Amino acid sequence: MVSKARRTKNSGTKTKTLRRPRKTVRDGTGPYEKGLSRNAANFQPLTPLSFLERSAQVFPDHVAIIHGHARVTYRDFYGRSRRLASALKARGIAKGDTVAVMLSNTPSMLEAHYGVPMIGAVLNTLNTRLDARAIAFMLGHGAAKVLITDREFSATIADALAMLKKKPLVVDYDDPEFPQEGARLGVIDYEEFLAGGDPGFTWKMPDDEWDAIALNYTSGTTGNPKGVVYHHRGAALMGYGNALAGTMVGHPVLLWTLPMFHCNGWCMPWSLSAVAGTHVCLRWVRAGAIFEAIAEHGVTHLCGAPIVMSTLINATDEERREFSHKVTFMAAAAPPPESVLAAMADAGFEVVHVYGLTEVYGPAVVNEWHGAWNRLDGAGRAAKKARQGVRYATLEGLCVMDPATMTPVPADGVTIGEVMFRGNIVMRGYLKNPKATREAFKGGWFHSGDLGVMYPDGYIQLKDRAKDIIISGGENISSIEVEDAIARHPAVLFVAVVARSDAKWGEHPCAFVELRPGRSATEKEIIAFARERLARFKLPRTVVFTELPKTSTGKIQKFALRERARNL
Repeated sequence: MVSKARRTKNSGTKTKTLRRPRKTVRDGTGPYEKGLSRNAANFQPLTPLSFLERSAQVFPDHVAIIHGHARVTYRDFYGRSRRLASALKARGIAKGDTVAVMLSNTPSMLEAHYGVPMIGAVLNTLNTRLDARAIAFMLGHGAAKVLITDREFSATIADALAMLKKKPLVVDYDDPEFPQEGARLGVIDYEEFLAGGDPGFTWKMPDDEWDAIALNYTSGTTGNPKGVVYHHRGAALMGYGNALAGTMVGHPVLLWTLPMFHCNGWCMPWSLSAVAGTHVCLRWVRAGAIFEAIAEHGVTHLCGAPIVMSTLINATDEERREFSHKVTFMAAAAPPPESVLAAMADAGFEVVHVYGLTEVYGPAVVNEWHGAWNRLDGAGRAAKKARQGVRYATLEGLCVMDPATMTPVPADGVTIGEVMFRGNIVMRGYLKNPKATREAFKGGWFHSGDLGVMYPDGYIQLKDRAKDIIISGGENISSIEVEDAIARHPAVLFVAVVARSDAKWGEHPCAFVELRPGRSATEKEIIAFARERLARFKLPRTVVFTELPKTSTGKIQKFALRERARNL
């Protein structure tokens, strides 16, 4: 080892002194700093708004949106978004103001993703499945100055508005393709509102890419939901990240089976403009409508939770349509069983498994598939598919750590830790909640609350939510592991496992099972099936057959099942 002290080198005739290299100057006067500062020519804030401007310039006549019989080109998509921005500004909406929308997967929702931030305002997409009290909290907490609402949801919105002391300006949206019978709540209709705007409106780039672009509320299963704040930089990078993870090239066609309100539709409203793709709006997720859209419009991509896959697999012969191309399905939530993957492949779908949270703009982890894995047997492929995967190309850090010591757990595929994220597609924080923000970012990482393992090849696999781990006789039981075993039963459509109190062991697994239509099974049969795949202490002692409660995005509501388990 070379000493840090004076070093010499024998040059043959005399000794030559080797001096230490000078320290790099970091005060702005070094050769790579002096005269090389940022300026308007070489530095612009990242924002997804420029994606739409570019596509409208390069592909003005390409169809950007299909909705029923309507076709909207990129020229008109851009013009209508600018009209919305202009109309909002005329009503006094300015930078930092919140504009809330209660909309289905319609063109108006896509226009809001551009028109609202074009004037520096912040878009708050509301979950259309929530009750009036939750909606009222979000409108009040986010201080919404404008609410654009679909007449389908007028009853809920009317009740929510009645709870507010300070009410926003209400703009009613009446879907021209699927008109609703709900009451008008505002003083102006959406199309009238846009008519007062300028399609040539000169919109403004964000002053700073760190400026807020969107507000998304978490599910709020305990207490009030938290408001997750996105910035322009993260939204732009997520746009690129989705295109890479979903291999979106050559004018892709996305069918909206994912609610656009969920994490801003995983930021797909922005992603598709980056690649000049086509949005196919779908107001209600139905098997027949999905197959028809794929066949009629050449859909190349769709996204969603396992419930959408179940809808496709269980479609009737009358609902199915023939199509010759492969369709990429970006699936989130729990990894699908091998039987589901096989059924999806037979139906013409290629499943890309992704994972993320609202706080990381939607999916930030993808199961990057290796060609060599196709040569594995069914069990081997299933084991690889069960892993959530590796970080998006636009995420800088993904780790499984011991939250107490903030040190990475061994990458052995066994040692459990908390999944943590770091990078530019992590939220700014929680609106008006500094305590929760500090806790979420403790130690310089975003704490997901998900428990998982890291494999030697850098792929992670979730084992459970921290709150869902079942502790029986001092042993930790992963509810996901138990669910995966039971889900392999041919009669099982969905399964969720939660803890049930046990006088002897403290807790034991309680399985809630939703059976496939026309299939049957007994508690003894399910437990016997699980016994062939699990250690004895992990077996459920209770099996309840029921339709599982789900969120609007298809996720199973375990908090409701935990309450049921307590009352059994």
